[in-house]
Amino acid sequence: MLDLKLIRENPELVQEKLSHRHGSYDIQPIVQLDLQQRELEKTRSHLQARSNEIGKLVGQKIKSGSDPKGDETQVLRDEGNQIKAQLSGLEPTEKDLKAQIEAMLLTLPNLPGESTPIGKDETENVEVRRWGDEYKPQREGILPHWEIAEKLGILNTERATKVAQARFITLLGAGAALERALIQFMLDRQIAAGYLEVLPPLLVNSQSLTATSQLPKFAEESFKCSDDDLWLIPTAEVPVTNLYRDEVLSSEELPIRHCAYTPCFRREAGSYGRDTRGLIRLHQFNKVELVKIVHPSTSQQEHQTLVQNAEAILEALKLPYRTIELCTGDLGFGAAKCYDLEVWLPAADTYREISSCSNFLDFQARRGSIRFKEAGQKGTQFVHTLNGSGLAVGRTMAAILENYQQPDGTVRLPEVLQPYLRRETL
Repeated sequence: MLDLKLIRENPELVQEKLSHRHGSYDIQPIVQLDLQQRELEKTRSHLQARSNEIGKLVGQKIKSGSDPKGDETQVLRDEGNQIKAQLSGLEPTEKDLKAQIEAMLLTLPNLPGESTPIGKDETENVEVRRWGDEYKPQREGILPHWEIAEKLGILNTERATKVAQARFITLLGAGAALERALIQFMLDRQIAAGYLEVLPPLLVNSQSLTATSQLPKFAEESFKCSDDDLWLIPTAEVPVTNLYRDEVLSSEELPIRHCAYTPCFRREAGSYGRDTRGLIRLHQFNKVELVKIVHPSTSQQEHQTLVQNAEAILEALKLPYRTIELCTGDLGFGAAKCYDLEVWLPAADTYREISSCSNFLDFQARRGSIRFKEAGQKGTQFVHTLNGSGLAVGRTMAAILENYQQPDGTVRLPEVLQPYLRRETL
């Protein structure tokens, strides 16, 4: 959530920064409602002050000997009663204005960071670096990952569709073992890098999704339990960040670094017709997520480290990738700055996103009221939150199946995974 004070004091700056994002956003309705609300608050304050003054005057007159039921005190009492009626009428109006302002604020995306490149869409994203070109397979005839997986008997989509619907898969035998090995490998690496593992709930309430900015904008992309105020998580970012919602932390507790493996559930609204086969775009998939809650002064460095932690998994698996800095027109709703990691898929002769590492600054913290207090100082500040995939497990498997595919139809396992599976090939 954007700072209302910032909008109030610098509306031109806020509007300009929002203009660089994809979509159209107008802050003038918020500015006008805020003006109305503050004028109403000023009126209420004056009335309350007069009401307090009348109470004191009545007391003073009675104390000085005036008749409590006399005309002089009655006039004051009548004025006081009129003011109380006015105040009673103002209260719901002011409450409604505040609710309207908050509802509008929830629809505004984060402001792009100062160092985020300005651009209209993904075509203007900036490639930061590439890694692992020497590991790209050079031979012809590499099968798409779903084809080699089906030939190996480790993936079945038809039966999964029968059980659920399209965009679900079932892994069998070595395929299930590979998924499990990847999850354990990723967790082991991130724990060694300093993250504390969390196993959070897979169902969260609406307040949690609102805090991390999935609601209200992305409601159609999430699965909701219609009989409860519960949603299946689209990513572990939601429950892990919300562990600290409505809390005031001490500065000594920061930074908080968590990693979490969870299944994730997304409707993938608007993506129908894209990636209808394979492991790239599913309604249910596994992911290891990295979440950080940090002091504002360290968030930029923590962001760079988070990206490096995700890159380290790809490098350990010797999977070629590139790191992309997203421009303002392609930035996610809540992010101020974001890097995407894209892994090489040789069968498609292209890179595909496998991790998105975002710094939200205080955007999520404001929505979720996550603050901290410096020792010996009055008042509190909002923390900064960050997260990124470390990594999307199914997409990592897809990359292994294509990059490690052998001419004889087998798939050689990355060396770092062989101890987990106790085998060298699929």
